[in-house]
Amino acid sequence: SPQALFPAQLEDCKAAVRWLRAHAEEFGIDPNRIGVWGASAGGNLAALLGTTGEVRDFEVGENLGYSSRVQAVCDFFGPTDFLQMDAHRLPDGQIHSAPDSPESKLVGGPIQNNPEKVRRANPITYVDQGAPPFLIVHGTLDRLVPFHQSQLLVAALEAAGAAVTFHPVEGGGHGEYFGASGGCGLYSDPEVGPVVKAFFATHLVAT
Repeated sequence: SPQALFPAQLEDCKAAVRWLRAHAEEFGIDPNRIGVWGASAGGNLAALLGTTGEVRDFEVGENLGYSSRVQAVCDFFGPTDFLQMDAHRLPDGQIHSAPDSPESKLVGGPIQNNPEKVRRANPITYVDQGAPPFLIVHGTLDRLVPFHQSQLLVAALEAAGAAVTFHPVEGGGHGEYFGASGGCGLYSDPEVGPVVKAFFATHLVAT
């Protein structure tokens, strides 16, 4: 937003994870089993939390003696490389290079004029073999965040040797609120809930 340009949002998320670890004993939290989930812009932030665990530049605020690393990431249709969004948008999809697009507002100006800021906001920039397990869910008829955005992240994680599960939703739009023309809301896929539950159970539930 104009009031909080990137990376303010990521800094807040990382501060929240550090706070949880700092208060883990108080709230009965296992500090070694923290997972995150986010959709759309939240998916971008969840993915960034997963790939920037060792990036000190984004660690600001309190509880800096604690790690902001997470152990599992569930990303629902989050954007990754803003500069590739328009090339893969649906014919009736949102135009992301516009000066007033959400992505342009996030980086403080038209995305095509701010490639370095766009690079910093892209979770793929930081992908390495140390990334936690990812579950990525995306509708194939998403008019707001092109399906290709998740394909890019999946490919980067696989190339780095990280664990990633990709669950495309055929005909799915942008969540339940932005069903594509002739398609379905992503959350109407009966498999999504069980897939998410199984993912977090596998990677976070103690055995």
